[in-house]
Amino acid sequence: MRIYGDSISGNCLKVKWTADHLGLTYDWVETSVLKAETRTPEFLALNPAGQVPAVVLGDGRPLAQSNAIILHLAEGSDLIPADAYDRARMLEWMFWEQYSHEPYVAVARFQMHYLGKPASDLDPKLVERGHGALARLEQGLGASAFLVGDRASLADVALVAYTRVAHEGGFNLNDYPAVKAWVARVEAALKIV
Repeated sequence: MRIYGDSISGNCLKVKWTADHLGLTYDWVETSVLKAETRTPEFLALNPAGQVPAVVLGDGRPLAQSNAIILHLAEGSDLIPADAYDRARMLEWMFWEQYSHEPYVAVARFQMHYLGKPASDLDPKLVERGHGALARLEQGLGASAFLVGDRASLADVALVAYTRVAHEGGFNLNDYPAVKAWVARVEAALKIV
């Protein structure tokens, strides 16, 4: 398997972390978004959307979109709850992550950390929605150690990717103590450095 990913991207890292956690063998192909390496004809032939992560499975089939990839890789593993309702709750968090968390927390991080924008120049709605996402996580972690039950699932993998670096987007996790403690638990469970 080959994983095409940019090491600065949480979406790419969650694929790497899932593969590492599962002990899968792969070749990592560093593919820089900042250098437009996802826009080359060769990469666009692999993934016409021009986005990383993308994988080429052992049988040659390509697959894109981080949450689809990690779901495929983790099929049958302990990262996917056995109970149907808990699986659905895991998916609920994963869908929410791509629609209501990543577009705010990750975008603020990218603008500040990689484009050098000061926090004062960020769109106030972006910041407000980022805080809203972190507040929703804080609420969701009120009753359990992980997002779905008592051990890490793909929901935790998906959401920890950008949450753990939210400070790079101007979000102080000290304001979200349950989230901050959860990040440490997920990092320990997945052996993320």
